[in-house]
Amino acid sequence: MKFEIVHNCINVFNLENSMTFYEEALGLKEVRRITAEDGSFILVFMANDESKHQIELTWMRDKKEPYDLGDNEIHIGFRTDDYDAAHEKHKDMRCICFENKEMGIYFIADPDGYWLEIIPTR
Repeated sequence: MKFEIVHNCINVFNLENSMTFYEEALGLKEVRRITAEDGSFILVFMANDESKHQIELTWMRDKKEPYDLGDNEIHIGFRTDDYDAAHEKHKDMRCICFENKEMGIYFIADPDGYWLEIIPTR
């Protein structure tokens, strides 16, 4: 039996802000959308040409306050072929939330506070 990881789902408070962030920060584009008939939720799948893996942004109409991420001890990792340019872009976007220079990685935070690890190609 084999399994292929295809997507991660994260709940977002403001769908448009999140989509804009993921497109600007990581080059992800909307590849598929599912909208509930009653409008109670929207699922937007974002991806790029570099990977088959997708991020599912889930927006819930009835959510009135931002999500509580608790200790936020999870993250999604992204490898980049131009670490220095990525770092400069994210620095300009003011979304770098943690750097580990010793390991040669850093993290950015999306509009909801989810951490995304940026890893150089080695």
